[in-house]
Amino acid sequence: MTLPASPADFPIDANIHYDRYPQTVLDVMQPRDPALKDRPGVIVIHGGGWVNGNKESMVERFCVPFLEHGFVVANVEYRLAAAAIAPAAVKDVLNAAKWFEDHAAQYKVDDRKIVVTGGSAGGHLALMVGMLPKDNDLGPVTRIAAVVNFYGITDVGDQLHGEHMRNYAVTWIPDFPERMDLAKHLSPITYVRKDVPPILTLHGDADQTVPYEHGVMLTDVLKKAGAKAELITVPGGKHGFTKPQMEELWPQIFKFLKKYKIV
Repeated sequence: MTLPASPADFPIDANIHYDRYPQTVLDVMQPRDPALKDRPGVIVIHGGGWVNGNKESMVERFCVPFLEHGFVVANVEYRLAAAAIAPAAVKDVLNAAKWFEDHAAQYKVDDRKIVVTGGSAGGHLALMVGMLPKDNDLGPVTRIAAVVNFYGITDVGDQLHGEHMRNYAVTWIPDFPERMDLAKHLSPITYVRKDVPPILTLHGDADQTVPYEHGVMLTDVLKKAGAKAELITVPGGKHGFTKPQMEELWPQIFKFLKKYKIV
């Protein structure tokens, strides 16, 4: 019987500074086998409602499956709300993605095959990295080959008021006169157009934290715009999938990436 891979099995360059803040660091993890050619890369962004969480929480369940499929992983830390409120987290992940693209050759990464993924607030941030147009005022745009969005927030304003209001969202974007304008500016749904990268969304239909409708709505409007978008619904799936659910999802994720010649 083959034992499952441990994070310790993979070479890592830890806590590399991609920007000037104490929190703006990332880890680069590489597959065990030496690179015979350039490999695909993936930027992994943790969740936690922009108020908590850390990159270490992503290693076993998100980074290792990509490493086992030959990806070089950039596992990203960013400023949470206690250090800096919105839009700091978005600016940070844009800078992290650009750093990874700029250092692709150093890590033998094919810069035409960089994927971005994350869960919850990390899914939101991954979507922002993949969907922001070049003429934005938040940060640099990186060429992204695909986005894998795990139950990410797609309409930030929806979580600032009404039945879907969440404390983490209100903490990240506190009350001030233009808060809804900022929420729209930081919502992936704002940037729907035909030429975004292929986007795969995975969302449980029993999610009590980020409503399932966020994933449905984003996928629908992307398809109507002519973009490449798919939704995998996890029946009974809550916010954060179980290990058996994830084991069923990974083959579908890599099938999606294979369709676009990333793996």
